[in-house]
Amino acid sequence: MKIKFLAADSLGVRSMATLVETPDTSILIDPAAALGPRRYGLPPHKLELEALESAWQEISEFSEDAEIVIVTHYHYDHHSRKRNLEIYKDKILMIKDPNSFINDSQRWRAKAFLKKIEGLPKQIIVVDSKEFFVGDTQIVFSKPVPHGEPNTKLGYVLEVYISDGDDSFLFSSDVEGLLDGSQAEFIIEMKPSIIYLDGLPTYLGEKKALKFIDLSLQNIDKVIRAVKPRILIIDHHLLRDLRYREYFGSLGNFMTAAEFMGRPPNLLEARRKELWGKE
Repeated sequence: MKIKFLAADSLGVRSMATLVETPDTSILIDPAAALGPRRYGLPPHKLELEALESAWQEISEFSEDAEIVIVTHYHYDHHSRKRNLEIYKDKILMIKDPNSFINDSQRWRAKAFLKKIEGLPKQIIVVDSKEFFVGDTQIVFSKPVPHGEPNTKLGYVLEVYISDGDDSFLFSSDVEGLLDGSQAEFIIEMKPSIIYLDGLPTYLGEKKALKFIDLSLQNIDKVIRAVKPRILIIDHHLLRDLRYREYFGSLGNFMTAAEFMGRPPNLLEARRKELWGKE
């Protein structure tokens, strides 16, 4: 199994775009990237705009060889209906149910997305709670789990497990640090050797995120003890905070998507004030 993170927050943009290649197939997960529109009252810096273009170039280039494209939910850093739609042409598109376990915002976005790409994929499959095999490659989707804490207004996402018989990979999507038991239960059930986890959005501050640190640490530790993954990657929302290691250092040896790719973390959004010379 080969895993390549095409775009990520630790690579300078809001994204979890991931390519997974096995001897049987090539799978592109959540092929999109975006920027935070405002941070510290400032718009994206030139370096962020350049990183965004680079991310889309990577996504488009590596989508050419993908047989399967997965969309775990309908936020714009995980799918796009406005650019690079060739990503979906002649692909098997596996999507979260656009009508069930979905909030109004994502339902509207899903409808608009599916209308925009009509006729491009060779097949569209709703995959909530389903399992598929492509040769010896197993793809398992969780039931819809909260986009963050229980009863969140942000809706639901799907977690994805991929195994080629020799190695296995878990893509958490936007679980925001494992704040709900159902999110952790799926990972423990599947026992992946590599976990790619969306971390807590600590950048949102005390009222919205920092109050969940203990819960997040507790649930991640529970998963680590039960699964004993070979590699733990934490990225996405957490990497919008320069202090991410300070908050989650007790977990020990986890890495970012950038570090997995052999690069230093490039936290452009978190550094926006510095980049604009406002510090």
